[in-house]
Amino acid sequence: MKRISRRTAITGGFGAAALTLAACGNRTVPTEAGTFTPAPTLTPKAGQNVVTQTLTAAPAKVDLGGKTVSTWAYGESLPGPLIRATAGDLLRITLENRLPDASTIHWHGIRLHNAADGVPGMTQDPVEPDTSFTYEFVAPDPGTYFFHSHVGLQLDRGLYAPLIIDDPDEPGDYDAEWIVTLDDWIDGTGQTPDDVLAGLTGAGASDGGGMDHGDMPMGEGSSDGMDHGEMPMGDEPWGDAGDVAYPHFLINGRIPEAPEIFEAKPGQRVRLRLINASADTIFALALGDHVLSVTHSDGFPVEPVNAKAVYLGMGERYDVIVTVKDGMFPLVARPVGKPDGGQGLAVLKTGAGDVPAPDIQVRELDGEILIGSTLEPAEAARLEDRTVDTELELALQGSMEPYQWAINGAPFGQNTPLSIREGQRVRIIATNQTMMSHPLHVHGHTFALPSGLRKDTVMMAPMESFALDFDADNPGRWAAHCHNAYHQEVGMMTGIDYAS
Repeated sequence: MKRISRRTAITGGFGAAALTLAACGNRTVPTEAGTFTPAPTLTPKAGQNVVTQTLTAAPAKVDLGGKTVSTWAYGESLPGPLIRATAGDLLRITLENRLPDASTIHWHGIRLHNAADGVPGMTQDPVEPDTSFTYEFVAPDPGTYFFHSHVGLQLDRGLYAPLIIDDPDEPGDYDAEWIVTLDDWIDGTGQTPDDVLAGLTGAGASDGGGMDHGDMPMGEGSSDGMDHGEMPMGDEPWGDAGDVAYPHFLINGRIPEAPEIFEAKPGQRVRLRLINASADTIFALALGDHVLSVTHSDGFPVEPVNAKAVYLGMGERYDVIVTVKDGMFPLVARPVGKPDGGQGLAVLKTGAGDVPAPDIQVRELDGEILIGSTLEPAEAARLEDRTVDTELELALQGSMEPYQWAINGAPFGQNTPLSIREGQRVRIIATNQTMMSHPLHVHGHTFALPSGLRKDTVMMAPMESFALDFDADNPGRWAAHCHNAYHQEVGMMTGIDYAS
């Protein structure tokens, strides 16, 4: 089998010359400050609960479990503070920015009004240092979500935390709950995320956080340097799955040498809310000697499926139910396509036993691993059947060297936003024209895959296409982008704009 170079490879008829990409820079802030009117103040309806909280983003020293790092965070721990509400509540969350740079908060997966979406230059002015901004929105859909900064590479620091929207009508047929947040970590270990990007783009001396790109020969047989008939390097089915070699992989902010221990009683049904908050890493996750019953994808219910392990792309969330056995069991998050090893680890303790070793291997990860896009939706989660009014194309494109990523032939700020009208049933034909995998995230809406599965973030394998259907019922200017933070930062983002 020929080996495909990560260094070349742009597909879909766009050669390197057609993608005029900036090498670096903050592409998520494309406009000058002062261009947005203040966000509207929402008045609670009669009987509506209001959830208030203040988040202070500031430089911090964070203990990862015996290893202290300097980073930016919402407090002194990872993840940041949990926000919890019930579907239909009004959330009123204030960001106090004590960072040396501007920041925002994006409420990942929430179908909120445009002014609260937290995308600088698209929905709001960036929140400058020593200022504040209050986000007010109603969370209409229950589920497992998270929030994070949407400025530059701040997601790859400590500026993220879980957001749980409870369902008032859910029977709650489980005995305990564990929120499991996965992350890849490099900040404060000798490099910052900005140093990593400088290495990837050739603007600095580092090389992608130590990633060994190697001297892999180019593919042959196509004008763009790729052989489309050969498999890409990396773990199937994801091909090249990430750009950065991280020294640490975290579960709930802790390294595997000091894992979080979750206690339950044998025979209990435990709900695990799984969140992949990482910047560059797909994880395969399993709980040793247990079966996972997958019940929700990106907050929406699915027809339950039993699996020994599941993949989580960046930005994806899955809920699973586990009936726990007696003993001490490792919850392992194995990074996909990362050659230098390492993994995330937490521990389920229901009885006697030793804490698993940091490098413990679980056999569940050696077999079939569930790909979330293959799930079937619960009937209540399906979109109403109706005729598609407009069909648009969204092509993910790019290369490793030069390090450049784009949508529809150009980076964000140079590509043309997709245009839709309120009331339409929209179909986006999304195509991954690269030999890397990409998690595609759409703001302000949830879409349906051809099976009817509802999601806001979907993992796209190399050369994979999906038809994404949604109702244009939330006017504004919205982002659609790869949720690999490094790809997004150099241009793999576009807009979805409602026509006036």
